[in-house]
Amino acid sequence: MPHPRHPAELSSRVVGVLKAIAVPARLRLLSMIYAREGGEACVCELTEPLGLTQPTVSHHLKVLVAAGLISREKRGVWAYYRLVPGALPALATVFAPAAAPDAE
Repeated sequence: MPHPRHPAELSSRVVGVLKAIAVPARLRLLSMIYAREGGEACVCELTEPLGLTQPTVSHHLKVLVAAGLISREKRGVWAYYRLVPGALPALATVFAPAAAPDAE
């Protein structure tokens, strides 16, 4: 998630990301993808552990892709997902306290 220059744009992006991860299944998907060997997972590997149907898991993954948290690569009939490098650390910086201005 690149750091936008305009505060309103930053707020809008952060709200979109927070909405995406506010759903427990999506947060769990991020965790599952991150924990996989190689840091990627096929949608077919994610349905059973979540206990959700493939269309439901695909919908949640689509939301995470739109939020810029994961990327999608199509291989044959399956789609593979991986975390976007730097997306989660960039989100964490939003919550870090701003540096205090130098006192004169």
